[in-house]
Amino acid sequence: MTDMDVFPSDRSAAALAVLASLVAFGAAGCESDGYAAGKGTSSSKGAAGETIPTVSFINYVYDDVPPLEGPSLRLIEDRFHIRLKPRFVPQSDYTSKLSVLMASGTIPDVVSLRDLDSSFFNWAKQGAFLPLDDYYETYPTLRQVPAHIRDQFYVNGHIYGIPRYSPSQYSFVIMLRKDWLNRLNLPVPTSYEELKKTALAFTRNDPDGNGKTDTYGIALSQDIGPDYNAGAYWSADAWYHKDALGRFIPGIIGPGRREVIGMLAELYKEGAVTKDFAVLNWSQGNKEFYTGKTGIFIATPRGMSETYMRTLLSLNPNAEFAFVEPFAAPDGSRGYTSQSGFMGITALSAELADDPEKVERIMNVIDFGRTFIPPAERTPNTPDYDWRLGRLGKGYTIDGQGGLTLTKTSEGKVPSSYLFDSFMWAPGDEANQYSAFYQIPQLRELTAGIEQMFVRYKDRTYINPARGIVTATRSQKETELTKYALAEQTKMIVGQRPVSEWETMVKEWMDRGGADIVKEVNESILQRSK
Repeated sequence: MTDMDVFPSDRSAAALAVLASLVAFGAAGCESDGYAAGKGTSSSKGAAGETIPTVSFINYVYDDVPPLEGPSLRLIEDRFHIRLKPRFVPQSDYTSKLSVLMASGTIPDVVSLRDLDSSFFNWAKQGAFLPLDDYYETYPTLRQVPAHIRDQFYVNGHIYGIPRYSPSQYSFVIMLRKDWLNRLNLPVPTSYEELKKTALAFTRNDPDGNGKTDTYGIALSQDIGPDYNAGAYWSADAWYHKDALGRFIPGIIGPGRREVIGMLAELYKEGAVTKDFAVLNWSQGNKEFYTGKTGIFIATPRGMSETYMRTLLSLNPNAEFAFVEPFAAPDGSRGYTSQSGFMGITALSAELADDPEKVERIMNVIDFGRTFIPPAERTPNTPDYDWRLGRLGKGYTIDGQGGLTLTKTSEGKVPSSYLFDSFMWAPGDEANQYSAFYQIPQLRELTAGIEQMFVRYKDRTYINPARGIVTATRSQKETELTKYALAEQTKMIVGQRPVSEWETMVKEWMDRGGADIVKEVNESILQRSK
């Protein structure tokens, strides 16, 4: 889901779902034809004899495919004086097709990348991309990128990528049924001990008042999802804790994680955790909460399912919701872990180095697409917003209740579908006002409270030092080692392996290649800090 072009109204949640397609728009198994990578020198003459450069562009799509010609491309040419030549590839095929294209040496002027992975770093080291350091000082939306996000794109002392916006602070937080708490006269938990007591009460004390023993505490699914961390200290993803040598270690083998797994193991014995969680997928785990069986799950300001919430409210119309604030950790810290802060990357071909005027025009398009428009100003009366959507009555319509309807992506009438980066870079996560776009009052109230909580703890957010670091062993073995750790921790929860063997499990993880990952990642952390 993207917040790039949202029209605030009573029906804005529906509009938000439609507008998600503008960035995650995509192809259902087909690829646009007619693309030829530009070499940085192709151009044509405009109506007034002006030289208009042709800019080649490759991007991945998820659903519908914009046409290679149409009114949006003409709007872009008229406004930015470039002739865009796009290629859209289904996301399922994108990695392989992009790799072939890059290996051929025929690199488009503008390249979209899905992930910050070894391919990005290898291509940057090989000289495929244009260094962007100077542009980070020139363009307003690039200057807004925080250092901990920007630094992930350094390769050999230069920046080679532009991150596409995603909230950097918002993570999942623990959510509870507030009406159940009220019925049992329980406070919102402030520690794992209190959370455990709440889960047991939800299991034993008939929190829904129907006279039956048909509820329990915590919803869980395979791979021990979700991660019920109440702060960076307990996060499975954060490199927060250090070993005896003072080196950072991944949270999944840290002492905070051990506390969470120990709590889940105790609750599992008491029937307070989903019994068959190890074989339930994410959707099935969700339903345990949203069908009223369990009272503890997770929430976040962005991307909550109104469909699931309607299901729960149809079964329990008086349901209310609360969330926990970060717990105070044993070391005195109290805050959540930062997220990556981006979702996708834009890079420019190194061949553009000899054509600074063309680069400037490309960067003007990028900066425009990333420029934040406050939700209250996303109306037809805001010229830039109206232009992004192809202008009222042409690219979109608004009904009498304020509901926004876009034309089909395949009609090519919405310029945002073609912008190199159309994720508006918010000055802070809270500026997006995600909560305002939900239709369900209970969901608006819940997510607004979480947004306000994140503002209060903004200065306590833990910046994960290992974020964005790619090493040889990490690329080869981290996925395998994570699966191993999750499998062993699942055994601990269900009683097949004692939690007291935690340190043995950690040693096994290290011996399987984890020690090399820890060594390489810490070396990279030191290099990054210089």
